[in-house]
Amino acid sequence: MKRMLNSALPLVFVLVVTILITSCGGDEQKAADFSKTKSVNNDLSAGLSEFELENGIGPVKQKLELGPIDPKLVKKGEEIFNTKCVACHKLDERYVGPAQRDVIKRRTPEFIMNMMLNPEEMQQKHPVVKKLLAEYMTQMTNQNLSFDDARALLEYFREVGK
Repeated sequence: MKRMLNSALPLVFVLVVTILITSCGGDEQKAADFSKTKSVNNDLSAGLSEFELENGIGPVKQKLELGPIDPKLVKKGEEIFNTKCVACHKLDERYVGPAQRDVIKRRTPEFIMNMMLNPEEMQQKHPVVKKLLAEYMTQMTNQNLSFDDARALLEYFREVGK
């Protein structure tokens, strides 16, 4: 019996050392996973300028100068909203997409314009829009709005968001 224990002792020792080394490796793996996660987060904003992170990606590349709300643009924007946007967006409730009444409080005017004019690239590259896409699971359709149409919609959002 004693002879059997003596022969098994090295095997037990190797087994214990293997367990200790493996368990220590977990921390390294966790550190590597954390590093990978951090890298992915950095990749979300990789390549975007500070302006693009705040104001979106698209034809609006500088701050808009908005004056007082223009009632004619509001009316035109409301018509466009009711014909092109209402199938997916409501003013006060979550629908296919987010509620829009307070969008002017959540996003910059430039971001809203870029989202309306360049939804595909925004969904592919902008971290905020990627999160929205993950939440709503529906891509925003490009409505082929002109710059003037998007501006009218922005004016409508400014009015309803007061």
